[in-house]
Amino acid sequence: MAMKKIFLTLLLTSAYSLPAAAQGMALPPGIAAEIKQVYTSVKTNLLAAADAMPESNYDFRPAPEEMTFGGWVAHVADAQVGICSTLNGQTRKGDAASKTGKADLVAALKASFEECDKAYNAITDANATELVAYGRGQNARGGRLAYNTAHDQECYGSMAVYMRVKGIVPPSTAARSAGRGR
Repeated sequence: MAMKKIFLTLLLTSAYSLPAAAQGMALPPGIAAEIKQVYTSVKTNLLAAADAMPESNYDFRPAPEEMTFGGWVAHVADAQVGICSTLNGQTRKGDAASKTGKADLVAALKASFEECDKAYNAITDANATELVAYGRGQNARGGRLAYNTAHDQECYGSMAVYMRVKGIVPPSTAARSAGRGR
């Protein structure tokens, strides 16, 4: 069991350290701070993307078999409510998938981040490898939160493509460009 904890800690540390190191960013001490740093980054991008996309494009889908942009916002919100409420001790299901308007979807996304803020603020280096009940088994608290940020990054990547198709610069690109004086 101790070997599993050491392996998980090393795996999580390397997974979160490489992107930051590649960008020349100073790394905060500890795995909990690194997980929170990545979460904060994707949270910023997802909220900015949801805001930047005009309501008229929330029903846009690049191909019939793809989700709409609003569907992606709902998917992130509902996934986060499920993951983070479980880590917070009271499993809930989100209802964003039943919403269609931008204002309602953005509100659901913000509410999901409020739920996740609690879970991310509760993680420490000491409890990151603590096993928590999840689904049919148990997962490390840090592993579940790392999964959530990875899922959020994947969804943001899809949303960014939708934005580019509509001629909108994704927030992460806009932020990098602004830092370089472009």
